[in-house]
Amino acid sequence: MDPDCWCEVSDVVYGLIQHKLLPGCSVLVTSRPIALHLLEKAEISVWAEILGFVGDDRKEYFNRFFEDQTVAAAVFKHVEENEILYTMCYNPSYCWILSLSLGPFFTEKDMKQQQVPKTITQLYSYYIYNILKNHSREIEDPRDVLLKLGEMAFTGVSEKKIVFRNGDLIQYNLQPSRFLSGFLMELLERDDSVHSVFYTFPHLTIQEFVAALAQFLIAHPKNIQNLLCEAHGKEDGRFEIFLRFVAGLSSPQAAQPLVKFLSPFLHQTTCQVIEWVKKTLINLAGSVMDHSGKRSLLMMMHCLFESQNKALAQATVGSVKILNFDGLQLTPIDCVVLSHVIGFCDSIKELRLRECYIHCEGLQRLASVLHKCHILRYLLVQYFD
Repeated sequence: MDPDCWCEVSDVVYGLIQHKLLPGCSVLVTSRPIALHLLEKAEISVWAEILGFVGDDRKEYFNRFFEDQTVAAAVFKHVEENEILYTMCYNPSYCWILSLSLGPFFTEKDMKQQQVPKTITQLYSYYIYNILKNHSREIEDPRDVLLKLGEMAFTGVSEKKIVFRNGDLIQYNLQPSRFLSGFLMELLERDDSVHSVFYTFPHLTIQEFVAALAQFLIAHPKNIQNLLCEAHGKEDGRFEIFLRFVAGLSSPQAAQPLVKFLSPFLHQTTCQVIEWVKKTLINLAGSVMDHSGKRSLLMMMHCLFESQNKALAQATVGSVKILNFDGLQLTPIDCVVLSHVIGFCDSIKELRLRECYIHCEGLQRLASVLHKCHILRYLLVQYFD
C-alpha cells in the first residue's frame, strides 16, 4: 500500500483487480489492445502497455527452447536479422510459434534448402506445413479436415469465439483425432462433479490463419472480394489479422509449402485478392480520412507488406499524394511495415506522422527510408523518465 515501495508489476495489477489499490476504480485488461480505439469516448485516466520481452530476454527464450545451443543461436540469428520477426518477439507466444516453425530449417536436412520465412504469413504457413508433414498419414483426407476446421475457425473469428465444444465439432463434421490435436488443444472443464471437454487453438493468430487459409481455398474467386470487403467493413478489428493472412497467401512464397498437401492455390483467387488490396489502398489513400480511415489505411499497409508484392506497392503507395497517419499511435511493428512498404517504392510524395508517439525503436525502423519522402510532416515527442 506504500506508493514509494518498489514491487512487481504483477502485484500492482493484482492489487488493482482485487480493489485493494484504488478501490472503486474500473480496470480493463486486454491482450488485444488493437480494439482500444473503440473506447475513445470513455474517460480512461491511466493506461499502460506491458511490452513483454526486451533486450536479452528474447535471446534467452530461444536458448531455453532448444537443447542444442548451436540450433538456438542459428534460429535467433535469423530472427534478429529479420526486423518483423524480431519485433514480434516481445510476445512470448510468438517466440513459441517462431521456435516451432523455424527450428526444422536448422535441424532437418530436407528443410535446409528451403527459403527461411520472412513474413508472418510465411511463418504460419510453415507452422501448418509441419503439422501436415508429421500427422497427415494419420487421417485419410487431411485437406478436407483442415478446410472444415478452417470453416469453424472462420465462424469463430466472425463471432469473436475462441472456445469450441463438441457441438461445434459435430456441426462441422469433425471428429477428435491425433491429426486434429495438432491444431486444437483439448482442455478439461470441471463444474462440480461434471467434467466436460472444450477445444481452443494454441493461439488466436493460429485460428485466424487457419480461417484465412480455408477461405482462400474454398471461396469462389468471384466471391472472395465480397468476403474481403465485408470483413474490412467491420471496424472493431476482429478481421484485421485474418485479412493480413489472406493478403499474405497471395504470395507464392507463402503458398508454396502448403501446395504439397492442399493442392495448388487457384490463380484466379490470387488475382482477386491482389485486386482487392489494390482498389482498397487507392480508395483509402486518395480520400480525406478520419481516425477510423487512417487505421484502415495502416491495416492495408500490413496487408501489402504480407503480400510482398513490389509491383503492387509501387502501383498503390507509390502513386498516391499523401500517406496520412496523423494521430495514430504507431507500434514498432507498424514502423517496420511502413519502412518495408516505402522501401518497395521509388519515392513517396508526402508522409504525415504527427502525434504518432513513435518511440526510439520505431524511429530506428523508419530512419532508413525517410529520405524517399519528398515531404515529411512529423512531431517528435521527447519522453522523460
